[in-house]
Amino acid sequence: MPVVAAYSGTFDPITLGHYDIIQRAAAMFPQLIVAVGANIAKNPRFDMEERVKLIEKVVEKLPNVKVKGFDGLVVDFAKDHGVTVLVRGVRTVGDVDYEKQMAVMNRDLYPRLDTVMLAPSPEYAHLSSSLVRELTGLGAPVEKLVPKPVIPVLLERFGRRRRKS
Repeated sequence: MPVVAAYSGTFDPITLGHYDIIQRAAAMFPQLIVAVGANIAKNPRFDMEERVKLIEKVVEKLPNVKVKGFDGLVVDFAKDHGVTVLVRGVRTVGDVDYEKQMAVMNRDLYPRLDTVMLAPSPEYAHLSSSLVRELTGLGAPVEKLVPKPVIPVLLERFGRRRRKS
């Protein structure tokens, strides 16, 4: 039975760092689901449908990648979709500690579920969705931060203000 992996997150919006992890995970696993979580605690600026559609545009050339939204526990999503590997991106030591704790808890809740942590490629190690939103609102260039299909939507949503010289 082929391994089904899932890369879960809020992706508000998807960044080039996320896309880097998606491409690398897609090369490792025969099936990868980008699991877009509701996570209202993070106060997402894009609704679930918008995030799913943006990611679908970004991954359209990766044939073994599907995008699905979910609300609730990632272990329930994993059980419902036959996922046995969770992919997590980790940028900092704090991320590793948190993800290790979550991996142990998820495995306790769903013993068939393993977690694989991937460090970002160096050029994306500083990226986060919140940083992208902030920089966009302040008028910084976003071309090196997000995939091309995300740029117009991001600029429309956050309205680029002119930077003072």
